Amino acid sequence: MTRVLLRILAAALLLVVSGLIGWRVLAPTELSATAVEPYPSAPAPAQGVTSRLNVAPLIVDGRVRVYAAKNQVRADGPVTAEQVYTALWSFRRWPEQLSALVASGTTVVSRWSDGKIVALDGRTGAVVWRADGPAASGYAGHRTGAATVWDPPGLRLAAGTVVVTQDQDLAGYDLSTGSALWKTSVPAGCTDGFTTTGGAYVCATGAYDVLSGTPISGWPTGPLRPAGCLTSGCAGFRDGAGQGWLATAAQPRRAPALDDPGATVAAGVIITGSSSASASGVSSSSESVAGRSVDGATLWMTPGPARVLGESSGTVLLLSPENQLTGVDARTGAVRFAFPLAMKKDSTDWKAGLFHVTDGYLAIERLNETGPDDPESPLYYYTIDTVLIAALPA
Repeated sequence: MTRVLLRILAAALLLVVSGLIGWRVLAPTELSATAVEPYPSAPAPAQGVTSRLNVAPLIVDGRVRVYAAKNQVRADGPVTAEQVYTALWSFRRWPEQLSALVASGTTVVSRWSDGKIVALDGRTGAVVWRADGPAASGYAGHRTGAATVWDPPGLRLAAGTVVVTQDQDLAGYDLSTGSALWKTSVPAGCTDGFTTTGGAYVCATGAYDVLSGTPISGWPTGPLRPAGCLTSGCAGFRDGAGQGWLATAAQPRRAPALDDPGATVAAGVIITGSSSASASGVSSSSESVAGRSVDGATLWMTPGPARVLGESSGTVLLLSPENQLTGVDARTGAVRFAFPLAMKKDSTDWKAGLFHVTDGYLAIERLNETGPDDPESPLYYYTIDTVLIAALPA
């Protein structure tokens, strides 16, 4: 009888210990591991592909790379390291999922599935501020995290304001302090908008001042679609009639050269092919690429075909079908550099996925040319280390 009681007590104790361990592992928790290593120095000037990574980074302050995972934000450095290094800092929230991630200067802003908005110091990982916002979608970054950091759902930046959208809620927060600046309701269909360099949040149904949240009158009829950007800091757009506009000021300025459905804006210049570009943004084999003034006057022309990826320090980035990257002066068209997007002896037989351009760097996903369209498929990405970082000369 004594042995039976001892066995029962031992089993009960084991259950209690197991429960405590399980609670510690599974209980909601937040873990912040700030940097202990010195902040990476600014890298020496470089040109060409420097890194081959399995995850997509936000490049912050030209010194560190910040990555998104399902329940975590982490950083490594230096920017030009060939592979992912041990984390300089990390910030984890369990079981909440990271929904979106953006950066401005040295501030990294994260949005989580429970609605929390947490700003981190990109140099140390320390929490700068927290704010409450609407509940957000879960992690949808797939294997690389690119969709979370380069096309962040419901999280935009403009004029020192963090703009958060969810359903018909639109809200603005001060980037420096996290203070709530305003909140407003918008019509259905206004969630997936973009911000402009002129300080507006623009969606299919209208435009709103990012400093006050008030509607801006005098804008053309939508739906309004961005040109020369994905989500934040857009310099131009096209209206519901297909007419192009510059968005560098509070009121848009008509830009006839942007009427071309394949045209984009880079460094204040309208970049377009000699005829309409394809839906993918890559010109047909007979086309050249031209830089035009806002009114359509040709400033320069260079042989194509090429896809415009954006601009860095006044240099327009052109990607050829063979994945040769060429940088041309936005004002003159003079070639500043050219190199294949390949590291060492890598092949260039891949197609471009999502990409991100910051001053001095291009980061880009490589996808299988004949792979499926499903990012969850093991055949979707070109290889395990599918993200390249290229250093761009000033």
